[in-house]
Amino acid sequence: MNQNQSRLRTLSLIATGGLLLPGAALGGGIELYEVATIDTALASAGYASRAQDPSTAFKNPAGMSLLEGAQVQAGVQLLYGDVSFTPNSDTSSRLGTDGGGNAIGALPALSLFYTQELSEKWHVGFATLSYFGLLQNYEPNWVGRYYVQEGGMVGVSLMPTISYEVNEWLSVGAGLNAMYGYFKTEVAVNNLDPGVGDGQLDLKDTTWGFGANVGALFRLSEKTRLGVTYLSAVNLDFEDTPEFSNLGPVLSPLLANPSELNLGVKVPQSVMVSLFHELNEKWSVMADVGWQNWEQFGQVQVGVDANSPSSTPRTVTTELNYQDTWHGALGAQYRVCPNWRLSTGVAYDSSAVSDEYRTVVLPMGRAVRVGLGAEWDLNAKLTLAAAYEFMWVGDMTVDQGSDTSLRGRVSGTYENANFSIFSLSLIWKL
Repeated sequence: MNQNQSRLRTLSLIATGGLLLPGAALGGGIELYEVATIDTALASAGYASRAQDPSTAFKNPAGMSLLEGAQVQAGVQLLYGDVSFTPNSDTSSRLGTDGGGNAIGALPALSLFYTQELSEKWHVGFATLSYFGLLQNYEPNWVGRYYVQEGGMVGVSLMPTISYEVNEWLSVGAGLNAMYGYFKTEVAVNNLDPGVGDGQLDLKDTTWGFGANVGALFRLSEKTRLGVTYLSAVNLDFEDTPEFSNLGPVLSPLLANPSELNLGVKVPQSVMVSLFHELNEKWSVMADVGWQNWEQFGQVQVGVDANSPSSTPRTVTTELNYQDTWHGALGAQYRVCPNWRLSTGVAYDSSAVSDEYRTVVLPMGRAVRVGLGAEWDLNAKLTLAAAYEFMWVGDMTVDQGSDTSLRGRVSGTYENANFSIFSLSLIWKL
């Protein structure tokens, strides 16, 4: 293989290997607390200890021991992300100046929860929701098109759960997390010929992964309870053979028989510890401390790279240098009258990646959440809840690649990144 063929082969392998983690800019990581429930208003405060509705089947299955009879909760959510990239003068001139527009926009979501009291001691439940992943879509000619152009990675969980009341102060619960994963990504391929334009690479797959959800609820007093929940990691072993289109005459024969790629992803394990306390008949306060294991998520085999067109291609493993994240939240509820309750909360999540290692493939940063919402008891059996949360991520700098590399250098800032999340849910006591 001559030097030009080596360069083109390297380019193709970089294109396939550089998109193992399509996602969207998000505070902390891309594991969401917002699952179309009133927790959106609380910024997740009381997540594992509140246990006031059927969504506890997911957040802490032990909390089902506090629910009577059979209950159903259905929720709808709209997330709007404002995440736009502004390149600076360090970006390779050959990549242009297009920032790609708003990569996120509007994303809808649904959730459904069910709990059933079997006896004084035993409860069962079921939850279906998506707490992992987001989508992104950049404009065709944006400066980072050789790293990522359009992508999605989403996990939808089906979770049967069970709880047991050990005694008057302790309940335990567990659930199976059966996650259906969807992966899709598109990336531009540099044909090295301005007259031909860019080629296109597509990857897509679906798969199942399995994990566990376990929790404990301690009733420290009649008005105070402590909840602890653990959500295990889930392996999503995506695999696909790249599909190429619009390749130039030189590149086409080199990519005629692409190999299947292993695109495995590990959804991080997490722990949440929550405290809930009723101050009086009107006021309740709550707090959270949480941890997510993003360090394991960041070990990814990239493929083959070359530092310059004249250097020898070599296989490299990119250490994405992700770090575990920490979460803290405070919230309060106020009973205005027998039929109305207001909720509010604030939270902070550390970043899963430092500025030095952030990439355009998955730009994440620290986040501050502020939420507000209300619940209205329509009658003894129906409750309607509405919530809004604003999540501020702020500026996220990126400096990826180099001028001499085949994909070029992408440098700039995601300025004032933020998310607005609207949730609406209905609770029905059967």
